[in-house]
Amino acid sequence: MVRVPAFQAGYAGSIPVTRSIMFLQHWGSTTDEIASAVAGDSICPSATLVATRSITIAALPKDVFPWIRQMGMGKAGWYSYDWLDNFGRKSATVIKPEWQDVTAGSRVPGGPVKFEAAIVEPSRAFVLRINFKSKLGKRLCGTLAYELREDPAGTRLVTRLRTHINIPGGKLVENLFLGPGDGIMVRKQLMNLAKRAESRS
Repeated sequence: MVRVPAFQAGYAGSIPVTRSIMFLQHWGSTTDEIASAVAGDSICPSATLVATRSITIAALPKDVFPWIRQMGMGKAGWYSYDWLDNFGRKSATVIKPEWQDVTAGSRVPGGPVKFEAAIVEPSRAFVLRINFKSKLGKRLCGTLAYELREDPAGTRLVTRLRTHINIPGGKLVENLFLGPGDGIMVRKQLMNLAKRAESRS
């Protein structure tokens, strides 16, 4: 998700931090996954920040997808650091049928950030688009994609963040705050998704 922890401030100019940023940018992903296309790439074609994070889940795609489909604040949460991105409310530990009605075009509550489900293909892909309704909307774009690929172990879940902040200082914000901050959150999210899906498979 597009969130920025306060402790990311002050990262600039540090070699260890630079390595950390590079690590988080493609956490868990193979070279092929980083280079390959992911569902929703074309929604933000001019992206200046592209980050791919992946994990193997010992559950079939059809059993993983419902966990992703029900995400959202006030619903299942985001499965990450709840105190930071879900106002302290614990993310769901069960799949709820009433949260499975998300289709392409549905709004997905995200707190201060508004999301729209751009692509919803059960067992294959779920793509969130950030809704910028302000006057700056045409200069900002952002997507977070979840692509479920069949794997001998069950599911290979490949996520991709794509953003373009076409305003002064936008690239700096992406590199020093948005990219690393989102990497921390998505890494935790993927690990928690794996635990939930595997416990129910």
